[in-house]
Amino acid sequence: MSSTMMTARRWQCVRCGAEVPMSTWMPFRCPNATASDRHHALGIVDEPRPVDLGSHEQPFVAADAHLAWAACADANGMDADRRRALVLETDDAVRAVDGTGFHVTPFGRSAVLSDELGFDADGGIWVKDETGSVGGSQKARFLFSIMLHLRAAEELGVLTDRPPLAIASCGNAALAAATLAKAVDWPIDVYVPTWMSDGFGNRLDQLGATVHRSERRAGDPPGDPAMMRFREAVDAGAIPFTVQGPENALCLDGGRTLGWEIADQLRRDGHEWLDGLFVQVGGGAFASATFTALAASGLDIPTFPVQTEGCAPLDRALQRAAERGIVDVGFHWDELMSVWDAPTSLADGILDDETYDWVDVAHSLRIAGGASVVAAESTVVEAHELAIHAGFDASPTGTAGLAGLLHLLETDPDRFDESSRLAIVMSGVMR
Repeated sequence: MSSTMMTARRWQCVRCGAEVPMSTWMPFRCPNATASDRHHALGIVDEPRPVDLGSHEQPFVAADAHLAWAACADANGMDADRRRALVLETDDAVRAVDGTGFHVTPFGRSAVLSDELGFDADGGIWVKDETGSVGGSQKARFLFSIMLHLRAAEELGVLTDRPPLAIASCGNAALAAATLAKAVDWPIDVYVPTWMSDGFGNRLDQLGATVHRSERRAGDPPGDPAMMRFREAVDAGAIPFTVQGPENALCLDGGRTLGWEIADQLRRDGHEWLDGLFVQVGGGAFASATFTALAASGLDIPTFPVQTEGCAPLDRALQRAAERGIVDVGFHWDELMSVWDAPTSLADGILDDETYDWVDVAHSLRIAGGASVVAAESTVVEAHELAIHAGFDASPTGTAGLAGLLHLLETDPDRFDESSRLAIVMSGVMR
């Protein structure tokens, strides 16, 4: 019998509707997904309820009753005290490697950005600053929920060996994954594109990761060769330790903590609204998890997913849906979402050639309002320079949300006024 009122009820595919009980171990992919039909993704069906983080600075402790990994562990006999001990033990191990652990990150008005962009004292730019998080970005949040699920499975005797973890990435996600793997002494294979810098590869080597540069092979279909090699590794028995929801639904679980923190911080400041939240989009998990967490908290904040002109598969898919009058995009995934040829941008951490977690982003746009934004490359450069001037140690990828905001202020000047309250997330520290 559960001793805690858990809000996560079940998993359900956003495309085909297949349901998976929340008590299921390793609920990585929709049961109807196949090698030739990967356009499925399990989403969390839960009881909408605001998350009160209380005074605890460890978000995975504070949000225990709302997390899917915890609901699975709870349903299988791991009580709240044991879950708390597991979170803190794992967090301590991460802190020993990274120098920082998981904590509620700052969210507040940036006087410099607000003044530079002409907002008055009632409005301005609020920044959720993730550059001080594990690995310097929000990515570790997504991976920590997977790691907690795996460690709970070990403790309860469900997982009796340690297959290698696998991820396809050449940026913040790879760094976060290698950091967590080293913290708990779990082997990890990182699949990267051929153009990854040697310096970044050295950092992965120092964390004990096995790095695989992934060349395109004869006969490969369109898409990222690193993702193809990653999928081959998973088919051979590796655990998908990744930030793409269709490959491992558990990543979206931990990612929601960022949205819950924003909602909780708004309420504590006496405000329960924003005129818009701008979030950079690569694979889409970041935007998907944040937007759905805000909605579950009762906040319908207009959402602005941001891509760059050199790689905008989400925006293209949304345009196709609008042109064809398609509302329920999940049923038309194959028709609407396709691979972007030759992605390029200074914001190289969001160059996913396909937006994997896009269905919930489209749903958020329909319910809460907002707009898809495609920033010009010159604006990506401008945003990065402005963010550095404002005191944020973020990479061009980490400031891409600000690029989207600047783009909209220029191209649609009547959408907001000087009293508007707008928010961005700085994520991805300069390396």
